[in-house]
Amino acid sequence: MYQKLTPKQKALTINLDPTIYGTFAEIGAGQETVRHFFRAGGASGTIAKAMSAYDKDFSDAIYGKEAKNRYVTQNRLRKMLRYEVALIEERISRENNPNRKFFSYANTVTTINFDKTLKGHGWVGIRFQTKENENYNEIVIHVKFKENDATLQQETLGNLGVNLIFGAFHYYDNPRTLIESLYDDIAKDGLEIDMIDFSGPAFDYVDNRLMSLQLVKHGMTDAVIFNSQGSNMLPADVLYKKNIFAVRGSFRPVTKVNIDMLKNGLEMFQKDATCTHEETEVLIEITISNLRADGDIDERDFMDRVDILGKLGYTVIISNFSEYYRLIDYFASYTSGDIGVAMGVNNLLMVFDEKYYKDLSGGILEAFGKFFRNGMRVYLYPYKDPETHELLDSENLKVEENLKELYKYFKHNNRIVDITNHNPEFLEIYSREILRKIACCIKGWENQVPEGVAEMIKERGMFGYKEELSLKQFS
Repeated sequence: MYQKLTPKQKALTINLDPTIYGTFAEIGAGQETVRHFFRAGGASGTIAKAMSAYDKDFSDAIYGKEAKNRYVTQNRLRKMLRYEVALIEERISRENNPNRKFFSYANTVTTINFDKTLKGHGWVGIRFQTKENENYNEIVIHVKFKENDATLQQETLGNLGVNLIFGAFHYYDNPRTLIESLYDDIAKDGLEIDMIDFSGPAFDYVDNRLMSLQLVKHGMTDAVIFNSQGSNMLPADVLYKKNIFAVRGSFRPVTKVNIDMLKNGLEMFQKDATCTHEETEVLIEITISNLRADGDIDERDFMDRVDILGKLGYTVIISNFSEYYRLIDYFASYTSGDIGVAMGVNNLLMVFDEKYYKDLSGGILEAFGKFFRNGMRVYLYPYKDPETHELLDSENLKVEENLKELYKYFKHNNRIVDITNHNPEFLEIYSREILRKIACCIKGWENQVPEGVAEMIKERGMFGYKEELSLKQFS
């Protein structure tokens, strides 16, 4: 457990370190971070320059123009960081300043507007060295303000900046601690961090997907998204004004059933929404509660799942939305487009279980108001009972007696539709049985997973697979 320090203590610690020297460039909310360093004392040995390029024309003259005049962007932030570092290297002689580690801190933010309709958000980052003459590292984060007062947001931004700078120099060898320390002296209900990215030689060993997981795990954000290449994505960039189609599951491992559900459900969704593939964002969702199903989160197991999904070309969202209505509510905060969710019979039965909505004042009706919003459909994949061989779909699904008429309403209005073009051969594939066979080195599961997945599981020893046991068993 690290020792928590106040912003003043952190700023003073940095100021008293003669090896740390750099610049501050802050746009949009005043010089909220650098003032901590000025007030702490001893800043002359740390601060090379502090500036606020508020005027767009003046800012453009320094950093160049931005496409579509968007200034609160990741691209703008990285431009600022790299420009300022290049300026230090150009103007400050290494010979006259031996043993110094240069840095540049920057932010570009917009705080809450006058009508309080837009809460504000921004990009915050630091480019820094851990050793003299070493290549630079970068930490970039995106924040969303939750406070309803511009002054409070400015104070929060200032504290965050100090925490980031201190963490960069003192916790760079422990990114998990660095992430946790970002909220020192900041309430989690006042600020959301929904993206973080580490790069540079100090973070060569860091997988940013695991860092994203920490954000959700520690309640810093509700969901994080990364693409098939493993790069962290800003949710707003991925979801804004898109039609969204999602599939939730454990994907432990991903099976042909999962892919059949996704592909055929997506085909129906795009036809219903009259949209193209380019206009649709397809997401595979894994919830934190699913990752914690067997206790604490097994990060190796997490990486096994997302590596396979990435290999198959899918974008993954990790969320803390145990209830489906919260997922749909989240999507709707970014888009007014159509939303579709493919799910199995068991999941739909859970949606119609009132016990999950006891904390809502409006109960299940409130949840359904958010879940079955305009433009939202459930695409139901049938289930074949392994014992009775009965096929369950929306026609013979049984919900509680008091919810039957409500269920009929959604079905009659095509808010619940069957995936009719499914492959009947896949209905007897069960992920738990596949997982059991993998762990026990029993053959026969390989043809029940998508092409290339079995080889990946065997090569990397995923999900408890042990090649040496399998060889002994079948030798």
